[in-house]
Amino acid sequence: MASRKKIKKSAKKSAKKTLKKKSKKIIKKPAKKTIRKSPKKKIAKKKPAKKQKTVTKKTPKTEGKFIGDVTHYFPHVQAAVIKMKGPLTRGDTIKIKGHTTDLTQIVSSIQIDRVDIETAKKGDEIGLLVSSRVRQADKVYKL
Repeated sequence: MASRKKIKKSAKKSAKKTLKKKSKKIIKKPAKKTIRKSPKKKIAKKKPAKKQKTVTKKTPKTEGKFIGDVTHYFPHVQAAVIKMKGPLTRGDTIKIKGHTTDLTQIVSSIQIDRVDIETAKKGDEIGLLVSSRVRQADKVYKL
């Protein structure tokens, strides 16, 4: 048995030596030659001149002086609730403009808490009798 162990050890040693020899032998390949290309000169292409557009500013449609927004509509009495951002008196001509609304009328009745008043000032929330349907977020202008 001792002879077998010696044979195995000697076989291992010889295998290690051959591995070391193989690892020491490095095959050198010829280095790749890098060819330096001269940088390409960029030729600036002339772009066609842009056509100048004639810009015409649209003038905003002057509906009149903005005085408030419609916050609610009561269809059974045909009344609108308006949050005032400017003054309004009975007898003034107003225009209510919205997505589907375009109404011009003379103010005949203004109320605050079911009490008739002659004038409404900025910050008031008034009830206004209207001749046709209006919607929330419609704008109210004084003509």
